[in-house]
Amino acid sequence: MAHSGFVRARRPEHKRQRREAILAAARELALESGVRNVSLGGVAAAVGLAKSNVVRYFGTREEIYLELTAEGWRDWGDAVTERLRDATGPDDVIDALAETLAARPLFCDLLSQLSTSLEHNVSVPAARAFKRATIDVLADLGARVAEAHGGLTESEGFELVAAAGAVAQAVYPAAHPSATMTEVYAQDPDLAAACPAFLPTLRRMLTVVAAGLPAVR
Repeated sequence: MAHSGFVRARRPEHKRQRREAILAAARELALESGVRNVSLGGVAAAVGLAKSNVVRYFGTREEIYLELTAEGWRDWGDAVTERLRDATGPDDVIDALAETLAARPLFCDLLSQLSTSLEHNVSVPAARAFKRATIDVLADLGARVAEAHGGLTESEGFELVAAAGAVAQAVYPAAHPSATMTEVYAQDPDLAAACPAFLPTLRRMLTVVAAGLPAVR
């Protein structure tokens, strides 16, 4: 991985460049080895900085990945919005939500780490900014989902989008097991049922949620 070419960031544009370099390095490392395996020192080394310099921009490792999670929400929201332009009913809506999540493994990995790791060891301002970014995406996308679905209210659209994130958060790590569990499943096929296929499971569970929401109004 290429290191940053500048030594000290004094001007606003240089500070923005350094911040983006840190995020880019953290993103690349997470894609290579998984979010849980990346340390603050690893990010610092990848971008060519001391850890003390990295924390001038992000107070902790978790704040770096919380920022990338917020970026992931916005990116996913844009992708779903684009898919919904051609949606003609509930099946298209479910496919749009599920398939765009499956196409974003880093975002799903980040979601899977969110409540157990990334929302810990962060400042109140960083946590607040993240939650506001998340709610903004959920609200906007919920309205679009409700309109495209045709059978959901706007609040139910919000719930369906939130459920998509929650299901991805829960199912992604189970569908992408550790090397040890992968070996267990290979040796014991009867246990492999504990390893769900990510996209079909996501699609099925969202279909159930979408069908059930009007029934509990």
